[in-house]
Amino acid sequence: MTALDLAWSSVGGDPALIPHVSTVVREGALEARLPVRELAGACVGACALAAAELGARRAGLTEVPGVRLDDGAIATAFVSERHLLVDGRAPVNFAPLSRFWRTADGWVRTHANYPHHRARLLAALKVAEEDPDAVGAALAERSAHEVEDAVYAAGGLAVALRSPEEWAAHEQAAEVARRPLVEHEQSATARARALPPLDGSPLLPAAGVRVLDLTRVIAGPVATRTLALLGADVLRVDAPQLPELPDQHADTGFGKRSATLDLAADRRAFEDLLAAADVVVTGYRPGALDRFGLSAQALAERHPGLIVAQLSAWGSYGPWRERRGFDSLVQVATGIAAIEGTAERPGALPAQALDHGTGYLLAAAVLRALTERQEEGAGRCVRLALARTARWLVNEVAPGPRGDSPYDTPDAWLGERDSGLGRLRYALSPVAFVDGPVDWARPPGVWGADPARWD
Repeated sequence: MTALDLAWSSVGGDPALIPHVSTVVREGALEARLPVRELAGACVGACALAAAELGARRAGLTEVPGVRLDDGAIATAFVSERHLLVDGRAPVNFAPLSRFWRTADGWVRTHANYPHHRARLLAALKVAEEDPDAVGAALAERSAHEVEDAVYAAGGLAVALRSPEEWAAHEQAAEVARRPLVEHEQSATARARALPPLDGSPLLPAAGVRVLDLTRVIAGPVATRTLALLGADVLRVDAPQLPELPDQHADTGFGKRSATLDLAADRRAFEDLLAAADVVVTGYRPGALDRFGLSAQALAERHPGLIVAQLSAWGSYGPWRERRGFDSLVQVATGIAAIEGTAERPGALPAQALDHGTGYLLAAAVLRALTERQEEGAGRCVRLALARTARWLVNEVAPGPRGDSPYDTPDAWLGERDSGLGRLRYALSPVAFVDGPVDWARPPGVWGADPARWD
């Protein structure tokens, strides 16, 4: 079974549609010891095929449009945050305290891009100022696992480097291994809001679909950015006291509107959004939103036709289910950093491929759920975890054929346009099918500047 076969089957796709996918394989795209290029192509391929299938169903086509994958487009999009320019300025993707550090017995990686995470890291280490030398000295005195436990107990993020064998012996890894790549649950069979037929060009499979985006960082925003490309009305909602990093918003905000709501104080406004939504995508720690009535079960009871898509770092199970996590940290815990590194220093994948891959696979699961809802009327809940995607990459994805064409430059897959944030250079979406869209209908706007209502 190829990686695309597995990705497509994981979202419930019909294997008879796989021949609709063609691929331009390029040498040099996402080169790594692990089969990153193959994973990336499978996730994007499943997403594009799910989009083409939904579009054909809604447009009354007798054939699903052909899907065109290009490793150049995929490799460019998987590092979209690195290609972003805002008025010629390149973003800083990792803060000074987000990096590998030597400990007394090995290595640890921290994540401190957000101010509140940075403050908790410093508090756990009893370091008064953001001084890398002082942080390094504090870490060098402790074991990696001691650092991991202390920083997480303080609400920060630090993960000890593990080998694949060490991770496989961990209780969380055992829980991850018991789960499928994509988890599915069907809710009650109440009829959902019917989506109207499509006509015209380009074919926008998600036109008229209302997506409430409660995600942050990369994976979730990549999924909802992709749904926006495909015509969905995507409204991202953040807490006013937790602004997104400006460059991260610029990279993943294409096609969306951005609003702020205090879920406790503005509950009525939020419930009005939920009542008219087709899809809710959440990317917070499992259980973090339950007190607002946003568990999958609570949402299904109040809105039976709703599609709920949930994303987490470690999964909604096991001893790490409530831990925060990011792609770079999942790579360190699951043995990927050890595989990609050397005897002297841990390494990393050529892209934040767990984030981007999981994002496209999440979008694919949502699109397939919409197709199934068109037929059956029932809502769905789908769940993905970066740690499960990591297991797929390390244990299940096989290397593919070598490419005949080189991947020399990303220029063919970059766009430029003006926006409320300035002049943007950005990576185009790799999700491509016959008569499908090639760019987003709108650039990102100012974070939190849109009203919290549907268009």
